[in-house]
Amino acid sequence: MWKRLTLLCLLFATVSLAASGADGGRVGQRIAALEGVEETKALPAGEFAGKYEVMLTQPLDWRHPERGSFLQRVVVMHVGWDRPTVLITQGYDANFALPEKYRDELSELFDTNIVFVEHRYFDRSTPEPLDWRYLTAENSACDLHRIRTLFGELYPGKWIASGISKGGTTTMLYAAYFPGDVDIYVPYVGPVCHAVEDKRFAPFLAQVGTAESRAAVREFQREVFRRKADLMPGFRAVCEQKGYAFRVPVEEIFDYCTLELGFSLWQWGFDPEKLPSAEASDEEVLDFLVANAGPDYFSSGNAQAPFFVQAARELGYYPYDAEPFREYTSVDTRDYLRRLFLPEELRGTKFSKKLGRKITRYLKRNDPRMIFIYGGDDPWTAPGAAWAATPGKRNMKAFVQPGGSHRTRIATLPDSMRREAVATLRGWLAE
Repeated sequence: MWKRLTLLCLLFATVSLAASGADGGRVGQRIAALEGVEETKALPAGEFAGKYEVMLTQPLDWRHPERGSFLQRVVVMHVGWDRPTVLITQGYDANFALPEKYRDELSELFDTNIVFVEHRYFDRSTPEPLDWRYLTAENSACDLHRIRTLFGELYPGKWIASGISKGGTTTMLYAAYFPGDVDIYVPYVGPVCHAVEDKRFAPFLAQVGTAESRAAVREFQREVFRRKADLMPGFRAVCEQKGYAFRVPVEEIFDYCTLELGFSLWQWGFDPEKLPSAEASDEEVLDFLVANAGPDYFSSGNAQAPFFVQAARELGYYPYDAEPFREYTSVDTRDYLRRLFLPEELRGTKFSKKLGRKITRYLKRNDPRMIFIYGGDDPWTAPGAAWAATPGKRNMKAFVQPGGSHRTRIATLPDSMRREAVATLRGWLAE
């Protein structure tokens, strides 16, 4: 019944999309006819010939399909049936792909279709009732395999799997679970952590940037701590106005935000000259703290809760180093992920190293056509997989942008790196 209604709606919707053209007019109908597709909604297509939000039925547990199913959201952007396709292995929700102007840089470079997959347990792809048992890397890899197989019926050309950050990690675990499922892999800034609090971050942060910039960040953090008594009323007001709720006292959250600031600035890239000076007003200092390491991150209502569950179970995360600030804070940061972020019923979660070992073993033993993109100053480069994977390999290549942040992309690489990366990908697509 719903499928018939969807098809009728699409007949009218696709006609009204000015950008759809003759080719795009059939896209929604062909997608709606795929096995397991429950809903198909036409979206403003922008540069594409057609764009659709698709809800697809997937098993909750791929090892035991009888345990139920959920709807997973996929956003499809169509260029042509004969064009390559980029499979976006998104680690979070798919809202980023909904705006009309969205286009992945690989799709823009090589004029490809996009199949953008929302990760299970995020936003519209959240099972009901919520059972955390089925949020596993293996299940997410199986989701991608099924979607690749299904949409391969429409797009028989070459496929590129790509994701950013956690999505980059998802690209790598997808390759490890289903080798050869696609022709090319491009994981951006993707970590492969070895522990809930991976020890590789600390030495990386101890040498990142310049000595002067590291000292400037550390001194600003000390200044924030020194002003805590004066800043707390404003900090508390921000939390109350936004309705944030925390699992620890708000005074402790202030300390965590100040510690997080050191990580956040390097992650996203910053100009040391723009750090507030010691003469800056309390308002300026607080505004800078909230803008760059705000309390919303630690709120129990954070929409990224599924990520924290995955991090505690098998993806891993980073530690905080409070020792340089012991004269200002007594906060115990050990095991903070479980204490601050996990649902009550998951506080006893144990971390498994199996996923990290599986990815690393696959990359060491194989040589897929895979290009790694990392930022030289991005803390997530510390647990990057490329260093274990690329030595002596013919296909795998790593490009590290000097001074680059978590925003590093092919387009931001130095000219020589960018040309090599693009030429490599273009050559693979042409074969």
